Amino acid sequence: MNSEFTIAVHCLVFLSMRDECMANSEDLSQSVGTHPARVRKVLSVLRKHGYLTTKEGAHGGYMLSRPSEEIKLGELYRLVAGGSLGPSWCSGESGSSCVVSSNMQDVMGNIYNGGEEALSAYFDRISIQDVKERIGHGETLNLSLKGLSAKEKS
Repeated sequence: MNSEFTIAVHCLVFLSMRDECMANSEDLSQSVGTHPARVRKVLSVLRKHGYLTTKEGAHGGYMLSRPSEEIKLGELYRLVAGGSLGPSWCSGESGSSCVVSSNMQDVMGNIYNGGEEALSAYFDRISIQDVKERIGHGETLNLSLKGLSAKEKS
């Protein structure tokens, strides 16, 4: 998982909790605990894809352009972190005389793709509003059973 996903979720939750629903990159970076340039990079992607709007000027900043209950973590994951579950290198070498070596990359690629799909589907069940409510109640974000059928829970 990459940090851009966490930064994106953090910023959107922060904005959804502000009464005036607007904050500048300095406010956001202070809350996130990282450099403003790093936050602005993620905010730029979110703005480009319609999650945020901006207002210029002395009292300007970023604001949500969609209701927080409509923004799913799965969308954000695919946008800023999709594919990060798989490693950048996998053992093996196609064309090798070793049956394990010649098949490992394809097999592990399919396994990581399945994990990516499962993770994405899980995140699709969680909205920015869900995260906001958990934070508002001082709860640990524990949504592992949210949206699962009784059979899946057991």
